[in-house]
Amino acid sequence: MGGLAIGPVDPFGPLAELAVRRVMLSDLVAAAKFGTGQQIDDPVREQQILDAVVAESVRRGMPSGPPAGFFRAQIEASKVVQNGLFKRWERHPDQRPARTPDLATEVRPQLDLLTEQILGQLHATVELWRPTMLCGIWRLDDIVHSLDELHRHAVAVSLRPIFAS
Repeated sequence: MGGLAIGPVDPFGPLAELAVRRVMLSDLVAAAKFGTGQQIDDPVREQQILDAVVAESVRRGMPSGPPAGFFRAQIEASKVVQNGLFKRWERHPDQRPARTPDLATEVRPQLDLLTEQILGQLHATVELWRPTMLCGIWRLDDIVHSLDELHRHAVAVSLRPIFAS
């Protein structure tokens, strides 16, 4: 995804952009799972991700709560997209993905890279998480204006922990 319309003084812009990129990768996750009959919910994998995030947060000297909450929201946002696409593909078989990406070798490495980048941005911004400050700095509409309704909703879910801080 190319550069998003976020102001140059916005400390949350890079984090929001990474969250959008992660939401957009949910399309590949959905295609991989749909094509192989895998379930959307994967509690074991989800817990592995959260455990790794908590461990890395502590290693970086961050409190583990905000990053864990942020990644819980990323997982939920991905499920929003996956559920929406599964329903769409079941109703409209002609819209199903032409190929099935490999979840382990093709999709997860991209997710792992984004996880590392998101952790870096969380480390850089965690002290700034205040709803009043955030709302004055950037507008979600500027980030998601080109996305469809399903992906806009998922991005809103993915960024909810920042607004709730």
